[in-house]
Amino acid sequence: MSLSEEARERLADVVQFQPTKNSELQDRWELESGSEVHQYLETELSEYYYRDDNSLIRATPEAADLVDVEPGIESDPDDDAAPSKVSVTPLQETILSVVPGPDERSASVVSVLQAVRETGDADPDVDEVRSGLSRLKRLGVVTVEYRTVPTYRLAVARDEFDVTVTE
Repeated sequence: MSLSEEARERLADVVQFQPTKNSELQDRWELESGSEVHQYLETELSEYYYRDDNSLIRATPEAADLVDVEPGIESDPDDDAAPSKVSVTPLQETILSVVPGPDERSASVVSVLQAVRETGDADPDVDEVRSGLSRLKRLGVVTVEYRTVPTYRLAVARDEFDVTVTE
């Protein structure tokens, strides 16, 4: 299958941001709906992606070879639970810098939002922070603890994984 330049760029996004969801690609690709993302994936990239057991979008090994982009997450071969490298957006990088460490008391979305705003790097709304925390959870670098409200903290120490920021 021969890919257009747009399809190649979008496939690179799938590789880099995996595991991902329709809504994340919708925002990145500036499409109107998650249905448009699904339709695009099925018509243009069907050979290069699949959905895992949690319905998250992942790229095939062939896709990664085709676009020559680093995958969004690389696992440590000695520890299945801890990623050794993650690709994140600038906002997600800021979230990682302020979310409590693995031995600290977890923080609510609103607490993380306030900490992000205090850095002066970004002024997101609460939904953007919630979405960022959810993606970091899927990547395995943040855990959630359910108290009165869901709260978050790092799953592993900051020095146990490398962060690559993508625009």
